[in-house]
Amino acid sequence: MLIQEEFLKKLRSAFDLNIYEVKIWTALLSRGIATAGELSDISNVPRSRSYDVLESLEKKGFVMMKLGKPIKYIAVQPQEILLRVKGEVKNRAEYKLKILDKVKGEEVFKEIELLYKNGINHVDIGTLSGALKGRSNVYGHLQTMLGNAKKNVTIVTSADGLKRKLDEFKNVLKKLSMNGVKIRIAAPLSDKNNDAAKELSKVAQVKNLEKVNARFIIVDNKEVLFMIANDKEVHENYDGAVWVSTPFFAAALSNLFEQTWSELK
Repeated sequence: MLIQEEFLKKLRSAFDLNIYEVKIWTALLSRGIATAGELSDISNVPRSRSYDVLESLEKKGFVMMKLGKPIKYIAVQPQEILLRVKGEVKNRAEYKLKILDKVKGEEVFKEIELLYKNGINHVDIGTLSGALKGRSNVYGHLQTMLGNAKKNVTIVTSADGLKRKLDEFKNVLKKLSMNGVKIRIAAPLSDKNNDAAKELSKVAQVKNLEKVNARFIIVDNKEVLFMIANDKEVHENYDGAVWVSTPFFAAALSNLFEQTWSELK
């Protein structure tokens, strides 16, 4: 049985399986019921490993052992597996959130905050900068930047980036707007992202940016986050940004952008 590598890769990621597990599982799905030897032949998994793999899949609830001899295995309905895996992921996430919430109120968290504050006081403000790799890490840092905004936020992004900003930061932007923070967003507008622009316009000034191809955020004229690549040319896992905390540079960039902003519609 020939299964495309990309298909197996997606299954491994979605269901948190190793390569042997996903090969044996898909082989069993294609047969419905089979012995370990048959599955080994179909999947090209070494026979010496197939028993361990099937035992692992059985513990995870992906397969069942058929009563009787010879020993055979039965595929569990994918819908049943999906519901169970979703439940397990949700339970783990809720447990982890409880642990983190608990830690936040404990003395150990206060100690690490104190360590950070004491350490950062010894750093020259002009040297505060860092590189972030992976869009999830970038957005995590941006979430913190926006959460600390007190006066103004300027967001310059791509057409697709506008929709992502709505998905990721709608709530925090709404909260900032309610607190009186001035929010400006500039991006190429079209029918594809018009709905996102309308939604964001409820909490920010949104203008069409066609001539400038850039992605950056300025917060309170103190911090700047620069995306270093075109999001159409890079996978989100390899997207990256440079963060700098310097009022001198942030204010200068904001002033330079003022003229562009005043010309946009």
